[in-house]
Amino acid sequence: MASTTTARTAMNGAEAAPVIDIRGVSRVYGGEGPPALSDVTLSVRAGEAVSVIGPSGSGKSTLLHLIAGLDRPGSGSVTVDGVRVDALSEAGSARYRRAKVGMVFQFFNLLDDLTVGDNVLLPAQLAGMPGGEARRRAASLLEYLRIDRHTHAYPGRLSGGERQRVAVARALMNRPALLLADEPTGALDTASGDDVRRLLTDLHADGQTIVLVTHDLGLARSCAQRTIELVDGRIVRDEAADGAGGSAGAGAGAGRAGDDWGGGPQGGPDRRPGGGVAGVGR
Repeated sequence: MASTTTARTAMNGAEAAPVIDIRGVSRVYGGEGPPALSDVTLSVRAGEAVSVIGPSGSGKSTLLHLIAGLDRPGSGSVTVDGVRVDALSEAGSARYRRAKVGMVFQFFNLLDDLTVGDNVLLPAQLAGMPGGEARRRAASLLEYLRIDRHTHAYPGRLSGGERQRVAVARALMNRPALLLADEPTGALDTASGDDVRRLLTDLHADGQTIVLVTHDLGLARSCAQRTIELVDGRIVRDEAADGAGGSAGAGAGAGRAGDDWGGGPQGGPDRRPGGGVAGVGR
């Protein structure tokens, strides 16, 4: 499956619009001290899987939070799928995340008092997706991720790997342009971590754009076609899996400013290559 993605990227990479376009971004916390990020410029094309690595305190989480609209840069711009994320209001940022971004966390962040099915449905309910459509999509995702037998179970009854699959289903519920994964195997044993690695590889092969933050170099190499290394808030390496340079500084135009980010509660057209299975396609 990964070879299919490589071939597709080789054919379509030049035409693929950037899903992420970051230009000259810096972030300093507290107004003084060393920057968490310093003059970071990079772009990520549709269908790419990119791993972000680096030591603790290198700026990985800050970068992820800026892309997700959970934080704002002190300078520079962050554009995701045509949206100027750094210019959004708090309410606009929430709408943007519902429409454009799926997030997977190290510790799952599931609601223990909701069933698996209801956890997966929650983003669609918040976004206003019609109930019938939402239930059909949730059922398709749970089947695709091989956890449909747990639909009516509560998260506490599941293994770590199964809970992370539920978290991935929830992240994909609103058909996001971008999947952000923050240390998705960090709380898992080796077998469950390998299961999540295969899942992310399959999602990428089916066309999902992924940005993965990890300390696990094996996960970074196996899941991503490109690796970005951060040290002291700066990009020190941006390298494709074949050793070629990445797309730092290769952005294509600024996005719409302010809350004029377009798209309904489920976002704009699906521009990802492939489409395909229930996990990422329409």
